[in-house]
Amino acid sequence: MKIIVDAMGGDNAPQSNVRGAVAAIQEYGVEVILVGRGEEILRCLKNDGMDNLPAGLEIAHADQVVEMCDNPATAFKEKKDSSLTVGLNLLKEGRGEAFVSAGSTGALLSAATLMVKRIKGIRRAALAPVVPTGKGGAILIDAGATAECTPEYLLQFAFMGSYYAERVLGRPEPKVGLLNIGAEPSKGTDLQREAHVLLTKAGQEGRINFVGNIEAREAVYGEVDVIVSDGYSGNIFLKTMEGTGGFLAKELKAMFKKNLITKLGALCVKDGLMGFKKLMDAGEVGGTALVGISKPVIKAHGSSDAYAIKNAIRQAATFASSGIIEDVVENIDHMRLEKTSGGNTEREI
Repeated sequence: MKIIVDAMGGDNAPQSNVRGAVAAIQEYGVEVILVGRGEEILRCLKNDGMDNLPAGLEIAHADQVVEMCDNPATAFKEKKDSSLTVGLNLLKEGRGEAFVSAGSTGALLSAATLMVKRIKGIRRAALAPVVPTGKGGAILIDAGATAECTPEYLLQFAFMGSYYAERVLGRPEPKVGLLNIGAEPSKGTDLQREAHVLLTKAGQEGRINFVGNIEAREAVYGEVDVIVSDGYSGNIFLKTMEGTGGFLAKELKAMFKKNLITKLGALCVKDGLMGFKKLMDAGEVGGTALVGISKPVIKAHGSSDAYAIKNAIRQAATFASSGIIEDVVENIDHMRLEKTSGGNTEREI
């Protein structure tokens, strides 16, 4: 399994990306192509005591870097020798099985969509992070790739999220819920009400395990394995969870450092606190899958350290070997709506 990594993407590039790649090779037995400025990559390796390339590591040179200030819609075209563009071209050409980047989310989404292309029949790609819940995590889809959606987009997100939960999280017959302001089918805007009809039909046909609308509270409790949402609402849900987790961690730390007694109390619950920290740490998952693209793409967090990059590479390898893309291709006809034109029903392309 060979994973292509954008060595220049992210706040801690290239050092964290190089270290994460080396760790992934050693721990998971994968091969890695680091794409970026070769001299900087070699310098990082030398700083860590490696005068030669480790076995399983390749370098694909790319002079340019897509910066956060670049236009995300056009950066990959304007910087044709960027690590992002070169890396996705390698993926497109079949030089690796998956691509990982901690760089600009918008630039990655635009470049992957226009270079690697969406799966035929998929209207929009979606960001599908694993969010922590009371029952071991759930897939949130979409978390911000497409702010304005149609009911058909949400139908496709439900299918893709279901396949991802089953194949990657190991959830047989994953429960799919539609994020809404109430459990009743009549709740929400026209988007949620129309999507509910489509998802109910797919559930009745046995294609997904749709359990109905889900409120944010129940989603966090872990009542479903897949949380379906438009990108606007999904991103607010995700950022609220991240902020709440950070707030609770900060308050707990301050509480336990208050005096000697509370410090002793912290020692008594140390294992539990470490478990909570691990549950809320995005670096444990590694990154967010960009589903709907014809080849596996993982968006790592911009602040990823070497540990998070290592886990993102692991996630990319799991994604590539999971068969999710094949599932989508095989079932695409059940994920598209038909439109009527001149009295004849035809499949939208």
